[in-house]
Amino acid sequence: MSYSVDVNLLVFASNEAAPERVKALDFLKSREEDPDLFCLTWPVLCGYQRIVTHPSIFRNPLDPLRAWANVRSLLAWPRVRVVGEEESFAADFAQITEKLAVRGNGVSDAHIATLLRQHGVNRIYSADADFRKFAFLEVINPLEA
Repeated sequence: MSYSVDVNLLVFASNEAAPERVKALDFLKSREEDPDLFCLTWPVLCGYQRIVTHPSIFRNPLDPLRAWANVRSLLAWPRVRVVGEEESFAADFAQITEKLAVRGNGVSDAHIATLLRQHGVNRIYSADADFRKFAFLEVINPLEA
């Protein structure tokens, strides 16, 4: 079995001011020992870098080198794999989005969902319910009690 995470969990874990920080950090720490394959995507990793270093989003954004060190730390875990676009990505994206009104931030979600589907990843952990529109994904919010 394999799974992925949405950028919001990575951001919460890094944001000392977030009320969700402790739960997000505990969840991510528990992933290091999870026997399942932890599949990350570049849109999530780059989204994390973009958000946590952005001075308009955070009063005290992370230094870019510190943020990238966090990404590299995740990539060093033994059961972490980064999955990318396969040759059929354009057709797969079109198929997944043809009956959905995908716009704005939904484009990034559809990109991630397509990557996961291409690699047989059926589960994503996210504090965002927007992924529920992709019927092939099991969406779990680890921050809920």
